[in-house]
Amino acid sequence: MVHTYSLIHDDLPAMDDDDMRRGQPSCHILFGEANAILAGDALLTRAFEILASDLPPEVAVRCCLELARAAGAENMVGGQVDDLAAENSVDLTAEDLERIHLRKTGAMIRVALTMGGIIANSDETTLRKLDFFGEKIGLAFQIVDDLLDFSGDATKMGKSLGKDEQSHKLTYVRIYGADESRKKAEQLISDATETARSFGNAGRPLMGLAQFILNRTY
Repeated sequence: MVHTYSLIHDDLPAMDDDDMRRGQPSCHILFGEANAILAGDALLTRAFEILASDLPPEVAVRCCLELARAAGAENMVGGQVDDLAAENSVDLTAEDLERIHLRKTGAMIRVALTMGGIIANSDETTLRKLDFFGEKIGLAFQIVDDLLDFSGDATKMGKSLGKDEQSHKLTYVRIYGADESRKKAEQLISDATETARSFGNAGRPLMGLAQFILNRTY
């Protein structure tokens, strides 16, 4: 729900101004900007309502705190602010780019993993491994996303491509080029896979997820 809300708002004219999402008209195209904003607001608050009502109180409190941190100004929202500010900037570095995407994209992937561990009553070592895995696949996801915007298939992606270049957005492809960006994604997925392997058979779904992120075409 939080992820979907962020996409609805991301597509708005004030942000990325995208008319298509997953092969369908964006929410604001179908229902208007006001309803798109309200739909995002409703999804965000509904997520916390579900956490607070469906889990034991001590687990719910911790999950609500972790999700709020990941989705709020410290991470996803703040990362989006920095991403918008980076457009047309010429003096930003690779470290700036990584910092943006650790917050904008990576934080939500990391919290999805760690909340699962919290709900399962995992120990702190396991939670740290899940967080590390999430950090690596989060960065890899963004690199692949940049590569797909650069040279992907718009039909498969279900959205318009090439907008990063048009808006002079700070991307991995812009800084490193396509080939080096691909190598970085492969290394991140390799690191994530090694961590998932430490879970034994229970880590196989995570290993499959990591490979899907690396090889996705949409």
